[in-house]
Amino acid sequence: MLSSRETILSALYLQLQVLDATVLRGEVLPERIPPEGLLTLRDGDPGTPEVTLSPLAYHYQHRAEIEVIVQVTEGRDTAFDWLVGSLGAVLASDRTLGGLCDWLEPEAPQPVDLPVEGASSLKAAIIPIVLYYTMADPLA
Repeated sequence: MLSSRETILSALYLQLQVLDATVLRGEVLPERIPPEGLLTLRDGDPGTPEVTLSPLAYHYQHRAEIEVIVQVTEGRDTAFDWLVGSLGAVLASDRTLGGLCDWLEPEAPQPVDLPVEGASSLKAAIIPIVLYYTMADPLA
C-alpha cells in the first residue's frame, strides 16, 4: 500500500508523461539529453507540517522539484521556453492531481546556461513545485 505522499508524487509523475519530452523520476542525469528535452521529478522535502487537533491532521507544503534541461544546437532558448510553457500548461490543467492534493503551485524557473566540452551547451532550470496536502498520519 502506497503512502499518501507517494501516491501524490506518483500522480504528478504520471501527469508529466503527456509532455513531448523524456520524463524521469529520481534518476541521475543521462549522458545524452534527448532532442525534445528532459524533465526529472525530484521528490523534494515535505517540510515540517502544521498540525491541527480534533481531528488530528498534518498539513504539508511539500516542495518537490522538476529539473528541466534542453540541449539543441539551434534555438535552445526557444526550445527551453516551449518546454517550460508546456509544463506550466500541464500543471495548470489539474492542480489537485485528481483530488489527491489540495493544490499544487509551480514557482518561476531560474534558467542557467551550462557549457559542455565538445558539445552544445545545456539550458537548465530547477522548478520548485509546492504540493499542499493534508494527512491523518505523517507516515501514512
